[in-house]
Amino acid sequence: MPNLHAVVQAGGRGTRLAPYSTVLPKALMPVGGGCVIDNLLARFSAAGVKTVSITVSAFGPLIRSYCGDGERWGLEIEYIFEEEPLGTIGPLNALRHTVRDPFFVTNSDVFADVDLDSVLSEHREHGAPLTVVVTRQVVNIAYGVLEHHSGMVTDFREKPSQQFSVSTGIYLMEPSIFDHIPPSGPFGFDELMRTMLARGVPVNVYEHHGSWIDIGRVEDLRRAQEHAELAMRAPA
Repeated sequence: MPNLHAVVQAGGRGTRLAPYSTVLPKALMPVGGGCVIDNLLARFSAAGVKTVSITVSAFGPLIRSYCGDGERWGLEIEYIFEEEPLGTIGPLNALRHTVRDPFFVTNSDVFADVDLDSVLSEHREHGAPLTVVVTRQVVNIAYGVLEHHSGMVTDFREKPSQQFSVSTGIYLMEPSIFDHIPPSGPFGFDELMRTMLARGVPVNVYEHHGSWIDIGRVEDLRRAQEHAELAMRAPA
C-alpha cells in the first residue's frame, strides 16, 4: 500500500519514568543498540510505511535531532508540535484533512515485536474503522480476597489471579475514525472507545502473542533493556 502512514505519539511528559524522563523523552530511552523509537521506526519501515508523523512537545528538538528526516530507516518523518497537551488522540487532528488511507498510531514508549503486516491484513479483512492491538496480561493479587453481602462473607479466594486483554498502545485506523473525534482540543483513547461503543461502531481486535513492554516505569525500561540484550545475543 504506497500511502501507508504512521503516527508516533511522543508528546507526553513521561512522569512515571522520572528521574530519567526529566532529561530524555521516553522515545529516546536507550534499548539494545539504539532507542525505543528505533524499534518502532524499523518495524514501520519493514511493513511498508512511507511517512511517519511524530507528535512532540517540550522534547521536540531532541527527538527531531535524533530522528531527523527519517532517511536512515527509509522513511519520511514529519513533526507535529503540541502547544498544549491534547491527550492520546487529539493530536491526530493535524492529519484530519490529509490522510486518505489506513494509518498506524502508536505510543512512543512501546517495545514490542508485533507483526504489523498481520495487523494490516486482519484490519482489511474485518473492515472496522479501528483495530486495537491487544495482549494478555495476568494480574496477581497477593492477598486473600473476600466477597461479602450484608456483613457476611459469601466467598473467599486465596491470592487469586485474573487475566485481561489490554491495549498495547498500537492501533490501525481508517480515515473515517475522524467522524468520532472532535475537530479540536484534548481527546483521549478512552473517550474515543466510549464514543464508538455508544454509537455501535465496530472496533476490531488483533491479539498479539509475542513480547510487549510498556516502558512507563523505570523497572519496565530495565526489563526492555534486558530483553533487547538477550535478543542481540541470540543466534541468527
